Amino acid sequence: MNISFVNTTQSDADTLVAIRIAAMRESLERIGRFDLQRARDRFLASFDPALCRFIHVDGVRAGFILIRPQVDRWLLDHLYILPEHQGKGVGAAVLQDVIANADAQRMPIRLCALRGSASNRFYQRHGFVQTDEAEWNIYYVR
Repeated sequence: MNISFVNTTQSDADTLVAIRIAAMRESLERIGRFDLQRARDRFLASFDPALCRFIHVDGVRAGFILIRPQVDRWLLDHLYILPEHQGKGVGAAVLQDVIANADAQRMPIRLCALRGSASNRFYQRHGFVQTDEAEWNIYYVR
């Protein structure tokens, strides 16, 4: 599996929203929180194309990642893999790369995951520890 990253631009916003919705829809529907417009608005409100990269696997777009470097940590704000690419090690390979880079800079990584989503187990398997929770999200650090 050859993973590469491609920079995004403002014109990619609709494509990124579509990837986010495809990746999260099942989890959101399961907890009764799926709302297409809210999902779109929440992403676009904080989208920064300079921080976002498409994830390509063997030349095919498989998802995207957005990391917000902060003074004392990295915020893994988005990591979405399209459903047809999930369960194949893509997310794990991308996350392992992020972890290696953060460790090299001695930076903790923070993130949140939707309550009830399989992503919670995914992040826990990769060494993330729960620090807090809210009505819809669980917060982690590594």
